[in-house]
Amino acid sequence: MRTVYLNGQYLPENEATVSIFDRGFLMADGVYEVTSVLDGKLIDFDGHAVRLERSLRELDMVNPISKEDLLEVHRELVRANGIEEGMVYLQITRGAPGDRDFVFPDPEETEPTIVLFTQNKPGLADSPAAKKGMKVISIEDIRWGRRDIKTVQLLYPSMGKMMAKKSGADDAWMIEDGFVTEGTSNNAYIVKGNKIITRALSNDILHGITRAAVLRFAQEAQMEVEERNFTIDEAKEADEAFITSASTFVMPVVEIDGVALGEGVPGRVAPRLREIYLEESLKAAV
Repeated sequence: MRTVYLNGQYLPENEATVSIFDRGFLMADGVYEVTSVLDGKLIDFDGHAVRLERSLRELDMVNPISKEDLLEVHRELVRANGIEEGMVYLQITRGAPGDRDFVFPDPEETEPTIVLFTQNKPGLADSPAAKKGMKVISIEDIRWGRRDIKTVQLLYPSMGKMMAKKSGADDAWMIEDGFVTEGTSNNAYIVKGNKIITRALSNDILHGITRAAVLRFAQEAQMEVEERNFTIDEAKEADEAFITSASTFVMPVVEIDGVALGEGVPGRVAPRLREIYLEESLKAAV
């Protein structure tokens, strides 16, 4: 049975409970982060901690834990649960004020709820999916306008995953005003010639921690990166495509809306970026 963390305590998962009045449950009033674990170490922890702080600040939420203490909780959960490859999920909500109200509770009177748990995922780095690539469909992006805040409002991304599943694909890329924003739980990229193209940062997409690292590694490897909007039609005509996220690292995309990219198998750029990302991230893992 997993050991989880809840509001300062390490507990067996079946003993950890949250109030029915918690605003994460009633209002999706919370933020989250997912940090990958490889070789028992945390990947990109600093980036996740910085983004967490930003998400909380943007929602006027109090951060109930220091970065140092947060790192210690992550490490203890990884140790207690024997995680070699997997993930640590972290969620902070505005807390449980004791009743339901649209108005934010006074942070002096209602403490945030903080939850962390691990997910064991053997074979995360050596994923078979990375060798064959994934298929995506395109769907309309109808989410709220602050996608840069990593909130727990994940209903439409979940619906997008289900749309993809029903159509025999692996994921969905979302389209707004004719341009690709991002995947349901990942950032989206295309490759044309030797150029990597991805949407620039704004409130329209999540500021991916893996995205930042991969683009930095790409530029260090003398690959050309262009941050701009691209259409789904442009994506279908690309040489390659891929996604990045904390749990998939770099994952090739080989088909969009039934149209095969290149030879319909992973090309040269995405597998190389995955290799570089895993190698460099493991060096810096904590």
